[in-house]
Amino acid sequence: MSDLTSRPESPTTATAGRVPDKVGLEGLETTWSRRWAEAGTYAFDRTCTREQVYSIDTPPPTVSGSLHVGHVFSYTHTDVVARYRRMRGAEVFYPMGWDDNGLPTERRVQNYYGVRCDPSLPYVPDFTPPFEGTDGKTIKASDQVPISRRNFVELCERLTVEDERLFEALWRYLGLSVDWSMTYQTISAEARAVAQQAFLRNLARGEAYQAEAPGLWDVTFQTAVAQAELEARDYPGAFHRVAFHGADGPVVIETTRPELLPACVALIAHPDDERYQHLFGTTVTTPLFGVEVPVLAHPAAEPDKGAGIAMCCTFGDLTDVQWWRELQLPTRSVVQRDGRLLRETPEWITDEAGRTRFAELAGKTTFSAREAVVAGLRETGDLDGEPTPTQRKANFYEKGDKPLEIVTSRQWYIRNGGRDAELRDALLARGAELGFHPEFMQVRYENWVGGLNGDWLISRQRFFGVPFPVWYALDEDGQPIHDAPLLPTEDQLPIDPSSDVPAGYTAEQRGVPGGFVGDPDIMDTWATSSLTPQIAGGWRSDPDLFARVFPMDLRPQGQDIIRTWLFSTVVRSHLEHGSLPWSDAAISGWILDPDRKKMSKSKGNVVTPMGLLEEHGSDAVRYWAASARLGTDAAFEVGQMKIGRRLAIKVLNASKFALSFGGDDEPASLDPARVTVALDQAMLAGLADVVEQATAALEAYDHTRALEVTETFFWTFCDDYLELVKDRAYGEGAGADSARTALCLALDVLLRLLAPVLPFATEEVWSWWREGSVHRAPWPRPDALRTAAGDASFATVTASGAALAALRKVKSEAKVSMRTEILAVRLEVPTAALAAVESALDDVRAAGRATGTLELVGGDVEQATAHDAELGESVKRGG
Repeated sequence: MSDLTSRPESPTTATAGRVPDKVGLEGLETTWSRRWAEAGTYAFDRTCTREQVYSIDTPPPTVSGSLHVGHVFSYTHTDVVARYRRMRGAEVFYPMGWDDNGLPTERRVQNYYGVRCDPSLPYVPDFTPPFEGTDGKTIKASDQVPISRRNFVELCERLTVEDERLFEALWRYLGLSVDWSMTYQTISAEARAVAQQAFLRNLARGEAYQAEAPGLWDVTFQTAVAQAELEARDYPGAFHRVAFHGADGPVVIETTRPELLPACVALIAHPDDERYQHLFGTTVTTPLFGVEVPVLAHPAAEPDKGAGIAMCCTFGDLTDVQWWRELQLPTRSVVQRDGRLLRETPEWITDEAGRTRFAELAGKTTFSAREAVVAGLRETGDLDGEPTPTQRKANFYEKGDKPLEIVTSRQWYIRNGGRDAELRDALLARGAELGFHPEFMQVRYENWVGGLNGDWLISRQRFFGVPFPVWYALDEDGQPIHDAPLLPTEDQLPIDPSSDVPAGYTAEQRGVPGGFVGDPDIMDTWATSSLTPQIAGGWRSDPDLFARVFPMDLRPQGQDIIRTWLFSTVVRSHLEHGSLPWSDAAISGWILDPDRKKMSKSKGNVVTPMGLLEEHGSDAVRYWAASARLGTDAAFEVGQMKIGRRLAIKVLNASKFALSFGGDDEPASLDPARVTVALDQAMLAGLADVVEQATAALEAYDHTRALEVTETFFWTFCDDYLELVKDRAYGEGAGADSARTALCLALDVLLRLLAPVLPFATEEVWSWWREGSVHRAPWPRPDALRTAAGDASFATVTASGAALAALRKVKSEAKVSMRTEILAVRLEVPTAALAAVESALDDVRAAGRATGTLELVGGDVEQATAHDAELGESVKRGG
């Protein structure tokens, strides 16, 4: 997006409005949210060209109950960018989406309504759930009412509508400058059609494929799990030394999974391990089950781990999968999708004693099977010593609480470079093109892409999501023909294969030999969310809009989903459009609780935001959020919010003072040529520096630096400059006119600088004396300020402020009123500041009530100091 700065600067005069007698922050959120909505302040103008547009791929929050303060933190960062870009002259495309499909919504619906999905059941029109609200949580899973997939999806849609309404109300209260006419849902008909169309095109180009292969499986949720959804957690276990039977004696291995002995297909050691050279090429027999397996060499074996030789089972871990694939070993899976062992003895166990042993294990959980196998090994003497307790790292589904199993199943995949070096290099190149903010986040992307060991598993065995637009013809035995899927045309989308019928078939042929069946799976939620630029931008239904907003300018998101959302979106855009989906990515840090732990719903340490917003004010909470840099974890700090509230209140009070000169109908001058006094020029010189620094920071996505320099100047402006000039501003003549003009110029610029962070307080003040909205005003430029300042330096303000502080310190120590006159005083200032104070000495005298002799000298001092002060007699006595 080009940098548009063609909008005119402020006019030379502004008609004063009515400054309220009493100012405050209370009620500003409600008032201005309503007025912005009525005026369409943030409405997107879709007639603008792509060069005029700044488009944001706004994160769609997961609709599963409530937002938390972490959302407020990161979405404020995005809103600061949106407001800044709008003031820079861009037409900002800033939609809001709702991520309402997937497991969190399913679980919420089950608990809310007391139902569960059974895809085999027929649809029931006008279905009424048995419960609604908290009553549903009291129902055991086994007692939940089974309903059809279509009925279940309808309940999901019903509940998310209410959640989304509450989310929108909170976002409006926070002041997000979203165009609320441009919202979307990741489960809407449009989103389903987009996801299905992208999938069909992936399939046509050979980028999507189906395979029956070992994969990670969550036995609780009964679904496949992708690499990006893994969490490595400590899990208690034990090492078991188990003896296999070889021709020359026992071969002892160590394992934490003895229950997988019936799934063993080989023993494997490192090819350079001298201990096992004589065994390579021979066979051994498994204890208990009597199955003959080979002893093989592979470089992935670790000689210094355990006994240096390991059993390969199909499948205990991902290393087993690697060995199975590269050594072309047989598949002997015994763990089923429900986490239990096979219910019938497998054909590869032919030894009668072994078949009897397995019959005792059939149908047991892995935990119970492990106990039984260990007992059997003790009985046969094949357990060498007792198990040694240990903590091992196990893979968990990020939403699960049991270790994942590796189960063979038929799943859909999209190529992502995990097994294609050329594609991996292309995706790394895309990452190098992308502007990461902060830059170090790029390494996380590169490490993830470089460490991929398989393609992207996109199918899930759930119900509420985007179904795969696929049917299969059934052969004469009623078995699906997976190699020749039946596909819809793009104009038929979206479709649901569980209720829609493929061309050439009738509904009566569903599930019967010679007929058809729909693909039962849904897409992983990331497979839909990876298309948010296409969904929000109208790729399928609104090509005119899409041409104006894509590729987008910014993807704001959390650091923990670089591997999932950011990467998957890059993959889909690269495959479909041959480009990046956006030019820049702004990565937020985490919110930490008082114990410095990441806030998350799963940990139960989150803070819900509405109470904070109501207590401290939205501007105050936004200030806290904007005080943290991108990519940096920030503490949840109420104290910082209090500072933000103080700043917002000061904006109101200082603005009221600056606008208090002249009559209500007198226009406020914004003509820089009328600023003729050195102190006023010095203040504007400092303000010009702030404009340059804040603009450069925001261009670099450093909102924290922009706020820091603006706030620092603002407090100096209030504490020093306002105090120095108020006597002159109340007077008459050229000096008074210079002060008033400088005050109005400063206020005009400061309101615009602070507007992205404090939208409510700044809009309130703007309405007192300006037309329109401050958020549609042009971003300030330093040119006019530089012209007015000439060669003045802001050091004049700070030096003069320090001199005034020294005079006031005399009165404070004497415990007299600040209005007490100083009849005589010697004011010593640092030599380097002498000229600056001399140039503003009249204002220092007036503000300090130094009506008598004031001797100004330079000296070797660090700060201004008043000596030999004589105070007015009557005032000293309290008169």
